[in-house]
Amino acid sequence: MTFKPAAWPRKLRSQEWFGADSRDHIYHRSWMKNQGLPADLFDGRPVIGICNTWSQLTPCNAHLRDLAERVKHGIYEAGGLPLEFPVFSTGESALRPTAMMYRNLAAMDVEEAIRANPLDGVVLLCGCDKTTPALLMGAASVDLPAIMVSGGPMMNGWFRGERVGSGTALWQMSEDIKAGKMTREDFLEAEQAMSRSPGSCNTMGTASSMASMVEALGMALSGNAAIPAVDSRRRVMSHVTGRRIVQMVKDDLKPSDVLTPEAFQNAIRTNGAIGGSTNAVIHLMAIAGRVGIDLTLDDWDTFGRDVPTIVNLMPSGKYLMEEFFYAGGLPVVIKRLGEAGLLNRDALTVSGDTAWDQVKDAVNHNEDVIRPAGEPLAKQGGIAVLRGNLAPKGAVLKPSAASPHLLTHRGRAVVFEDIDDYKARINDDDLDIDETCVMVLKMCGPRGYPGMSEVGNMGLPPKVLKKGITDMVRISDARMSGTAYGTVILHTSPEAAAGGPLAIVQDGDMIELDMPNRRLHLDVPDAEIARRLAAWKNPVVPPASGYARLFHDHVQGADTGADFDFLVGCRGNAVPRDSH
Repeated sequence: MTFKPAAWPRKLRSQEWFGADSRDHIYHRSWMKNQGLPADLFDGRPVIGICNTWSQLTPCNAHLRDLAERVKHGIYEAGGLPLEFPVFSTGESALRPTAMMYRNLAAMDVEEAIRANPLDGVVLLCGCDKTTPALLMGAASVDLPAIMVSGGPMMNGWFRGERVGSGTALWQMSEDIKAGKMTREDFLEAEQAMSRSPGSCNTMGTASSMASMVEALGMALSGNAAIPAVDSRRRVMSHVTGRRIVQMVKDDLKPSDVLTPEAFQNAIRTNGAIGGSTNAVIHLMAIAGRVGIDLTLDDWDTFGRDVPTIVNLMPSGKYLMEEFFYAGGLPVVIKRLGEAGLLNRDALTVSGDTAWDQVKDAVNHNEDVIRPAGEPLAKQGGIAVLRGNLAPKGAVLKPSAASPHLLTHRGRAVVFEDIDDYKARINDDDLDIDETCVMVLKMCGPRGYPGMSEVGNMGLPPKVLKKGITDMVRISDARMSGTAYGTVILHTSPEAAAGGPLAIVQDGDMIELDMPNRRLHLDVPDAEIARRLAAWKNPVVPPASGYARLFHDHVQGADTGADFDFLVGCRGNAVPRDSH
């Protein structure tokens, strides 16, 4: 794709605030000068916002203050005026009931902060998984020149000579405790090795998956996704991004120029190649909706189905993000896709180059971490989209993280009506369950939880774990952490709280999973399903007020990205009316 830069110089958006000598312009400038800014900074140079999700309550993002300073250096060098501002920060590790409930709130904050302020472009600083889509959704809805910098993954964890993957090891070890294979004292000792530096998850969890999606979409500079948070090259990436955004403003290179259907196809295929998180499905559809692209669940199967998983990282493989970076990182993966005919090579990126031009010289330094195409971790990676009478609008499964012998399975349903029911009964030795059963969890979708928490990877009952079983088929309308693994069917749509068929599954019903044929079937006569749905009463009580009520009333289904119905689309960057 050939991008034609806009004519320069031209009047910048920020000059509507600063570019004249009226009372109102002096009002805007004079207050800014109380920060010690020289007068010539308002002479018509680009004003660049640094949208920062730094927060000590979001551990993945707690180092972003330093990166913001590096971005400022680059902006000043390139002749711009950097102005940093905070936005709502969503951290999955501490925020209740789930950070996903607040992704849309953060996106609203970002959108309005960019639109209402005297900005010509913006650098988006993100880290923890929901901050990445939230910032990109908000920026896309305004459509000013924008570029992202990820905070980067934390260093590898090590415990007694073994790699400790953030999140992944937590799920493994907690199951080992229930199975009697690990002591609580060892678990607490291992805790000290799980998060030993600033940064986001060191597995290919949702944070690293979304950083990879941003790079594959072309919204970050090449190489951004994998640089460890504490590596000096993460600071360099921030610095050169600051330089780049100034030129993007001069060229008027906007998200709508980069976020094309071809870019989303590249991202879907990249997600398959890296063994990326199922959460990327929801987030990419929400981002696409903000630029008017009708990305669907079927697109995930169409473009991702035959993509082999070649990145050997937890939770699908054995390595962590440090090794991925040392091996060459995402540029190597994108190059492999291009060589296999699975890349839209001419897709434009924020660098001004095409997707292919910026990776064609990438070198793989470790072919056990980034596998050759003929020796993949999984021949069919990507995300499997399942349909059937249990999921009329679709459900998703990550084959690379599942047990191959369970991908075709028929079993008796053991039903948990909600997460509290699950927690109350799962450890009971009298629970009527064995490894052939299908665990079903209801009321954990966008409306039902509320917010669609990461509880879909239900821990197995101790009575099964003690037999040496480590996986069972699990079905819910919830999400799961990108660090998790197993034969877990997620995002079942419509969700139970919206009256989807999941709501009327009963103990003893037979359920059939046929992943190769993308089928998920409740083996109950149609007439009986209709009778149960007619008799069903929704147990969810809408929140009385506040953001939770707004969320309940306006959130869309997981099958379309779980955005708010009134936020879909681009609203543009027209300068708001001056109130003075």
